[in-house]
Amino acid sequence: MTDDEPTTDDVTPGARVAADTPTGLDRDPDPAPVTGDPPAESLRTRLWRYGFNLLPAYRGTGARVDHIAADWRYVRVRVPFNWRTKNGVGATFGGSLYGAVDPVYMTMFQRILGDGFTIWDKAAAIEFLEPGRETLYAEFELDEAETAGIRESLGPGESTDRDYLVRIVDDEGTVHAICRKTLYVRRDR
Repeated sequence: MTDDEPTTDDVTPGARVAADTPTGLDRDPDPAPVTGDPPAESLRTRLWRYGFNLLPAYRGTGARVDHIAADWRYVRVRVPFNWRTKNGVGATFGGSLYGAVDPVYMTMFQRILGDGFTIWDKAAAIEFLEPGRETLYAEFELDEAETAGIRESLGPGESTDRDYLVRIVDDEGTVHAICRKTLYVRRDR
C-alpha cells in the first residue's frame, strides 16, 4: 500500500469508501463515539424495527436493531453482551458482531431506492481489534446526495459497487471491530 491510498483512518463511520480501497482494516486512532440523538423514527420504521428483530436469522445473532430513522438514512444496532452472544473465552462472539451488521446497508438501500433497483451484498470483511466484554453498537448512515447520485447515474441495466465501513464500538467509542461491506446496486431494465 502506498502513502496516498486511503485507509480506514481516512473514513468516517458509515462512510462510503472507494471501490479500489485496499481491504486492510487498520486500527482507527480516533474512533467516533456513538452519536447522541439519532434522527426521529416514524411509526412505520418503528414497526419495521420490531419486525426485523423478530426475523429468526437476525434474532439468532443476539443483536437488536435499536433505531431506524423515518427516512431510513440512519440505523443503529446493539449487540448486548450476554449468554447468547458470549463465546467460549468470555468475549462477544464474532459471528454475532458480523451478523448484526450484515443485512443493514442492503435493507437501507432497498427502502430508500425502492422498486426499480436490485441491491445485493457482494462482499464483506471484518477485522476484530479488541475483545468486547460489554454491549457494542454499530451505526449506519447514508446521505441523500449519494443515493440521489446513484439514482441519477445508473441507466437501465447499469450497476455499481459501493463499499462502506462500519465500526462496532462500545459506549466510550472504543472500536472493537471494523466491517467492510461491498454492495451491488443495479437499476432494473
